[in-house]
Amino acid sequence: METLIVQPKDRKQLFAVKAILKALDIAFEKGNDDETTYLSKSLANKKALNKSIKQAENGDTVKIAITDLWK
Repeated sequence: METLIVQPKDRKQLFAVKAILKALDIAFEKGNDDETTYLSKSLANKKALNKSIKQAENGDTVKIAITDLWK
């Protein structure tokens, strides 16, 4: 049988895909890649990650308090 690699765009899609697979009694497992490895597979994401790393190394960062996220 085939193996499919599914790449949901967000948590909502992830939960929907898992629900469908469970409903159809289709076996699935979580991949071993961490988020950085997964994101690095795309050239555009790799460039964006490298740019962000360089910005952080140069001290070009922004500090955000958790309370700022809820305003």
